[in-house]
Amino acid sequence: MNSKSLAKFIPFIIIGAFLFILLSSTTFLTIDPGDRGVLFKRFGDGIDPTKTYDQGFHVIAPWNKMYVYDVKVNEAFEKMSVLSKNGLNIDIDLSFRFYPKRDSIGYLHNEIGKAYRDRIIIPEIRSATREVIGKYLPEELYSTKREAIQEEILGICRSKISRKHLVLDDVLIREVKLPQTLQNAIEYKLKEEQESLQYEYRLQKERKEAERKVIEAQAKADANRILNQSLTDKILQDKGIEATLELANSPNSKVIIVGGQEGGLPLILNN
Repeated sequence: MNSKSLAKFIPFIIIGAFLFILLSSTTFLTIDPGDRGVLFKRFGDGIDPTKTYDQGFHVIAPWNKMYVYDVKVNEAFEKMSVLSKNGLNIDIDLSFRFYPKRDSIGYLHNEIGKAYRDRIIIPEIRSATREVIGKYLPEELYSTKREAIQEEILGICRSKISRKHLVLDDVLIREVKLPQTLQNAIEYKLKEEQESLQYEYRLQKERKEAERKVIEAQAKADANRILNQSLTDKILQDKGIEATLELANSPNSKVIIVGGQEGGLPLILNN
């Protein structure tokens, strides 16, 4: 084949290469791990919301289009200012975890689209946060009630977001910013409460120790009283005789003093 004959085929080669590149980018595609696709058929019925495409290699007609959604758990952050129960302005940093329902991305694409975070999740979280925090005082949010507030916000948002083919995994209050004077007052109050609890604990411990000593003394007094009532003169004399006999039977030399008051026992002294 000479150069003139080859020149005739150059336009066809160029067109063929262009068509190959075009078709390979629209016909052959790969869905990455953690993603899921929904197919739009341009000359068909559009999107079939009941059919989704899992990760891997797929071949589609060049006039159709695959919309790929990330179905992994994602995290986002939001900063907002809200009013507390007493009308004080509070700055809050939130984070939330979410993901689309894997088998519902067709419905999600038809009804909302890929901007579902900004259209659905963030507005619902902002609304619920304002509603919930408006029922609490700043010191409750700052210290004792934070976990309960998080759970309440999550409960309100989760049911609403679930109806939009989305899952809200969790909502966390990362930081609460109060006016400095109020924050100082709350911290001072918490410090005083802790010191009061420690003082009450020490008092309770000392009261229990005093009660223990009273009980111990009472027990000793009762034991002595019972013992004194049981020690008659006859028993004391018998005990004295037993001790005298044991001492008399010992091998050591001893001095015996006989006499004493009536009913008295001999006095035996070791040498």
